Formats: sequence, C-alpha cells, structure tokens
Amino acid sequence: MPTNVSPEYKKAEQAYRQAREPRERLDCLKELLRTIPKHKGTEHVQADIKTRIKQLTEELAGPKKGGRRSGPSHVVRPEGAAQLCLIGPPNAGKSSLHVRMTGSRSDIGPYPYTTHAPVAGMLPFEDIHFQLVDLPPVSEDFMEPWLVNALQPADGILLVIDVSDPGCLEHVPAVLERLAEKRITLAPAWPGLAVAESPQESRTEDLFRLNLPAVLIANKSDLDPDPEEVETLEELLDLRFPALTMSAETGDGLDQLGAFLFQALEIVRVYTKSPGKPADTDKPFTVRRGDTVLDVARLVHRDIAESLKFARMWGDDVYDGQQVGPDHEVSDGDTLELHI
Repeated sequence: MPTNVSPEYKKAEQAYRQAREPRERLDCLKELLRTIPKHKGTEHVQADIKTRIKQLTEELAGPKKGGRRSGPSHVVRPEGAAQLCLIGPPNAGKSSLHVRMTGSRSDIGPYPYTTHAPVAGMLPFEDIHFQLVDLPPVSEDFMEPWLVNALQPADGILLVIDVSDPGCLEHVPAVLERLAEKRITLAPAWPGLAVAESPQESRTEDLFRLNLPAVLIANKSDLDPDPEEVETLEELLDLRFPALTMSAETGDGLDQLGAFLFQALEIVRVYTKSPGKPADTDKPFTVRRGDTVLDVARLVHRDIAESLKFARMWGDDVYDGQQVGPDHEVSDGDTLELHI
C-alpha cells in the first residue's frame, strides 16, 4: 500500500480486494486511481492500476466489430457457491476430471494443450453447486497470457497432477514458478482448515498479488495405487497443500471434492420464505461463515437489501420466528423471512 493514503483510497482498496465481478473491480480501480496520492513514490502503483483498467475495459467490451478481433472473453462469471479453477501441467488429466465431475464438454486428448479457453461446469454437492473452471495447462515453456485475468474471480485452485508420472517432480515447481512470475501465489491455508502459514506465504501489501488457497488433486491414482505416493511427493517438493487422490478413469475419490470445498470454504446455506408460506428449500442462497442477514438480502435483491428493516429466522441457534436485525450472523440451514 502506498504511504500517506487517504481514507477514500483505503476504502477503495478494501472494496477491490472483495470485488469478484469484472464491472465491480473496474469501478474500484477507477476509484483507486482517483484517490491515490500523485507523487513519484506511487508511480509504479499508478501504472499497475492503469494497466488493469485497460485490461478490464477491453475484457468487458468483448470482441471488436470489424477489423481486428479481440477474441472471446476469458473471464468466467462466478456462479454457484464458489468458483474453483483447475490448473496443472500438460496431460495431468484436468479436462477428464472436469468432464467426469461436471458433465462438461471439455476437449480431451492424449496430447498436451487440448484446452485452449476456459470451460465452466457445475459440480453438485447436496443441494448446492460449485463452479469448476477448466483452464489451459501451465508449463515451464508456456502459460496463456490471459490466465491472470481468468483467475481473478476464483475462490480457490485445484492443482491437478498425474501422480503416476515421475516427471511431476519437475512439473509442479514449474507451474508454481510461472504463476509466481505473474504475482499469483497458491497457499495451503483455507478459511475452514487449520493450516499454519509459513513466512513466505504470509499476506503481502501488494494489492495486485493474487493469494489463492489450493488443494492438490492427485489424478490417475488407478495407475499408481500406492496411498503413500502423494505424501512422499509433497515431502520431496516441500509442499503442504491439502491433498485428494482421485481417478478420472474409474471415478474413485471424486465424491470427496464437494465435501472438502464445503468445509474448506466455510459455506453457509440459507433458505428464504414469504410470510405465511413454506420455505423455499429447492435452492438455498450461499454465503460464508460470519456473513449476516444483510449479506443474504443482497443476494436476494439489491432493493430488498437497501430497504431491509428486520428478518424472522428459523434455525438451530434461534427460536422459531425470532426477529433479528440485518447484522445478525446466519448459520448453515437457517431460514429467513425478510421484512422491508
């Protein structure tokens, strides 16, 4: 953070860190540029802000009509309870896993770089869905230049490796190094998991560094069934990511992911109802632990959130129909009746 900044700049910076939608991030960047102190010490930050404003403006504008085309959008709009991006070296089986878990139409082939653009699909878990985005592979020699933008809305990373390939000892560090060059850090700490951060994983004041929680997905376990192989690999590479062992071929282990993400991201499901009517239990709204009645109201409708007076709540931590204020924290399984 630049020194001697105004409260307006600090507020815009906090808003940018929390923004997920491209339009929202663009508005925050413009506010950052407007409020940042204009002196030599902030020139590099100003340049970063201007670069990202240009990138987001082009991304939101979409393909150009006539002349040179800018190509398709590479940022997938977040949907579901959370967005997770699949990253890994070539031929790790990312697309096969994506197809198996989401039913998507990701291209699958026995050759590297089959995936050329983001492919989104939904992973069902109980009564919610997680959005999984399959991205092109990353190697020592190549990484798509737009990958940084594609990762901006992500809540976490699925780092997919071929556990049967001895070459993954070189592949994994190469992936992490290429990401680090673009100021992207993968960390083992998830909100709902007790994992101590090492000094190099501590939070940075670099506004534009992406720090994303990651889980190691050891794919192709059917080709190397030794259950200790992943643990040995992490010891050799000095990694501390939580790890899940899977096989896209047989389907073994795929059912672990939904439960892991639900716990690791501290997902909270909240149901809504209208006065005098039963609760809508088909599709809950999803927030995170620590979020409030007002956060749920924002998901229902902006106008409702702005006019919200109170809510009646049903759940384990309240008596049936208890009146609560907008700042009351919600718990998984709560039902809300919003009053404006």
